[in-house]
Amino acid sequence: MEILDGKLTAQKIKEEIALIVAQRRNDGKKTPHLAAVLVGNDGASETYVASKVKTCEEIGFQSSLHRLSEDTSENQLLKLIQTLNTDPEIDGILIQLPLPSHISEQKIINAVDPGKDVDGFHPINAGLMTLGMSGFLPATPKGIMMMLEHYGIKTSGKHAVVIGRSNIVGRPMSILLSNNSEPGNCTVTICHSRTSNLKEICLQADILVAALGKPEFVKADMVKEGAIVIDVGISRIADASKKRGFRLIGDVDFKAVADKTSYITPVPGGVGPMTICALMKNTLQACENNN
Repeated sequence: MEILDGKLTAQKIKEEIALIVAQRRNDGKKTPHLAAVLVGNDGASETYVASKVKTCEEIGFQSSLHRLSEDTSENQLLKLIQTLNTDPEIDGILIQLPLPSHISEQKIINAVDPGKDVDGFHPINAGLMTLGMSGFLPATPKGIMMMLEHYGIKTSGKHAVVIGRSNIVGRPMSILLSNNSEPGNCTVTICHSRTSNLKEICLQADILVAALGKPEFVKADMVKEGAIVIDVGISRIADASKKRGFRLIGDVDFKAVADKTSYITPVPGGVGPMTICALMKNTLQACENNN
């Protein structure tokens, strides 16, 4: 069993990005600028946005954070997005999800300029991904593919099972794993809440991607010997023994499953750092495309 260390992998990729940014600066070219929009005071969202802003600083990007109150109207948010869309200094726009319930997430996603949609959620980028054309890939699936490539994991011909069908992780993950590429070229099965024989399907998986948002859902009896397990989930569980009063766990029962695997991602420290790293790669790409 080998741990797929997202922190270490992301650090190496960030160092590569930092060198590119430094060279752009030396050549008198524009420095990438990521604008993040945070609506409300969700604790997890605050943490995620802070990590992204910190990473921008580490690799030499410019960043701006736009904080809006919980009661911000949909129209107010749309106006801000339009301002960011037309600002030539802004290369990438990140709308931190989830949004308050009175705001349509899809309407907000659709309003972002596809050329600045570094989250890869806009329908145009989703369509480009489906067709195998150049565009911005969703950060989490892209980060996972970058990790598989970094570790030299061969995926061609393997059976990949993805638990979860969200537009953010599950669906795009299935597309990327089935692409005619390496990593890629998998036979992919998507499972979800209506899958009747989930355990049996998971036991067939050479690569198992858990992205359903249920803490420790994947147990040892659902994983075959030697499988590659990618845990996308992250949940806060109360834990009085921890200084913060909670601990983070994934969708996979790590302690029970790890010894059966050939590779496995930890939580935290697995997919999370790679997601931020992929977001930075998208922002760099946006800057290069626009300049």
